[in-house]
Amino acid sequence: MSPTILITRPGPFDAEFADKLRSRLGCGPRVVLSPLIRIEKVGQLPDLAAVKTLIFTSRNGVAAFAAKTDRRDIPCYCVGDATAQAARDEGMTTTSCDGTSDDLVTLILAEEDLGPCLHVRGKHAAGNVAERLRAGGITTDETVLYQQMSQPLSDEALALLAGSEPVILPLFSPRTAQLLFASCEISAPYDVVAISENVAAELPDGDPRTVQIAEKPTVSAMLDAVERRVAAANALERGNLAQ
Repeated sequence: MSPTILITRPGPFDAEFADKLRSRLGCGPRVVLSPLIRIEKVGQLPDLAAVKTLIFTSRNGVAAFAAKTDRRDIPCYCVGDATAQAARDEGMTTTSCDGTSDDLVTLILAEEDLGPCLHVRGKHAAGNVAERLRAGGITTDETVLYQQMSQPLSDEALALLAGSEPVILPLFSPRTAQLLFASCEISAPYDVVAISENVAAELPDGDPRTVQIAEKPTVSAMLDAVERRVAAANALERGNLAQ
């Protein structure tokens, strides 16, 4: 039996990822959506008069900024291509590091005359971007425009994780991993596909059958990794049936 894929990332990105998976994998694997985080917009923008560069580390940050102001004339630096595309879709001029927050900080520090910068982020954010840029000599402020509210797994997801059939868990953030493993005990055999080493570090010791880390911290690389994991699971199942 092909494993079920349980997607726990926030909406609408859960459905978006599921649609992309289905287009790649066809009608084979069952896909279950159960977001563990709900995004809520909060706060107000500071005065943007002196800001020369915006910094976005998620598409949620772009959406929250765009909802609170009509300003589209401030250049921005983005952590990845998906975030950069979201900013371009809103009419902004963007530069993408196509990597991690570490890569983003390194890229900005290598540039000249970018400050004052403003990092638009959520309440829970990894990387200490503003702090590290200030330490590197770039004037940087930060503003929280959304918060990531936890929510429980659905009954369908709980039943899946309490069952005996194999499950693949694509995990996109350390906080999602923390919430998942704090929310229930998993008795189903499961494999993890993690977007980064930081996410993999949140996994319980010895529980997953396998842990695969995406080659890059991008949606495209996660799709590749999940597809490989499904293919490996199906090959194992065929081998077992042949014995």
